[in-house]
Amino acid sequence: MRLRSGVFASSCLLVQALGVALFLRGFFPVPVRSLPRREARADPPAEPAPPGMVSNWTKIPPPLFKKVVIVLIDALREDFVFGSKGKQFMPYTTQVVEKGTSYSFIAEAKPPTVTMPRIKALMTGSIPGFIDVVVNLNSPALLDDNLIWQAKTAGKRIIFYGDDTWVKLFPKHFVEYDGTTSFFVSDFTEVDDNVTRHLDRVLKREDWDLLILHYLGLDHIGHMTGPNSPLVGPKLREMDNILKKIHISLLSKEEASLPNLLVVCGDHGMSETGSHGGSSEGEVHTPLLFISSAFEKRSGKDQRTQPERVQQTDLASTLAIGLGLPISRNSVGNLILPVVGGKTMREQLRFVHLNGFQLSRLLQENTPAYEKDPGYEHFKIAEKSHGNWIKLYLEGNNSEILLNLGKKVLKLYLEALKTLSSSLSKQVAQYDMYSMMVGTVIIMEV
Repeated sequence: MRLRSGVFASSCLLVQALGVALFLRGFFPVPVRSLPRREARADPPAEPAPPGMVSNWTKIPPPLFKKVVIVLIDALREDFVFGSKGKQFMPYTTQVVEKGTSYSFIAEAKPPTVTMPRIKALMTGSIPGFIDVVVNLNSPALLDDNLIWQAKTAGKRIIFYGDDTWVKLFPKHFVEYDGTTSFFVSDFTEVDDNVTRHLDRVLKREDWDLLILHYLGLDHIGHMTGPNSPLVGPKLREMDNILKKIHISLLSKEEASLPNLLVVCGDHGMSETGSHGGSSEGEVHTPLLFISSAFEKRSGKDQRTQPERVQQTDLASTLAIGLGLPISRNSVGNLILPVVGGKTMREQLRFVHLNGFQLSRLLQENTPAYEKDPGYEHFKIAEKSHGNWIKLYLEGNNSEILLNLGKKVLKLYLEALKTLSSSLSKQVAQYDMYSMMVGTVIIMEV
């Protein structure tokens, strides 16, 4: 009798385990993936050219910036920069945004809005899922193709100071690093001082190409006292002074050949209670600033009431182009065109073609009927038009017709990129409702 009871209980447990497995299979969608990393630096596609002609541009475009500094301020809400708090506590940043050589955006972060998945999104251009929340506090090394790996492979020297999540995700990628733990949320000061203490020394040096700083203090204040705490203002002022120091240093060291670039962003925002992880407005919208002498100086007259919205995943593609690197193969992001808007039409078309080629290939490898996808169709139309433009260009046509055609091709590419990115993003967020329902029924019935 006991044996029968034991067998029955074991059978019930196995069936319940099956139900849980089915539910999890539906709740955690299969990620969009491309080829293995070892093929990540394969030769890029050549420029499109009409039959009988061959383009002479077959390599990855050279870097647009000499040095790049990324300042990631944890839990930086967009209204902390673009709202009243920004004007009051971040005067230098506000001046650069409104009248300096900069481009400002509101970047949308997809849930879960916790640090590790957001770093993955920023550096790979892919959309992490809720499974990443489970490993957020003990992040394994990131094996997906990503900007940091591409930069290291290209021989770029990377220095990092800040949240040690980066050190766990990218072991052996930094020539120098100093990680700080995010565990002590009551620490608002030392956790940031441990980053800033390196600045004076590292900004004087020339032995680096990419500097990444991840500040945790604002996030800790949010967790302990919320976004309306009197502690938020002084912390924003501290960050403003740091950005001022970095910006002035980068400007003072620029050469005639290549400008430098300062990127300011948040990994996520915070809710009205100071927490994060969900999908409220305050949690998913973060500022994204590109500051460089390469851009035209802004005037207060052309300021929009609200910066343009982009996806957080767009940063990886944009920085890849800016650093002269291949776009990460699993990226679903789009090139943020204003960042390269000062380049020639041929260069801009080359950039968006590389982005479109990468997205279309990712679609091919994850969608059986990819040829019927509107984004793929739009890309092929844009590519053909691009070939016609190249024909005119190589024939030496410099008329206004060439410029107008280039603008039309650019618009076609941008529409294709948007549609391709949307198609791929939907796949990542496509839950298997059937598996979830069957799994739920099994669990409840057993």
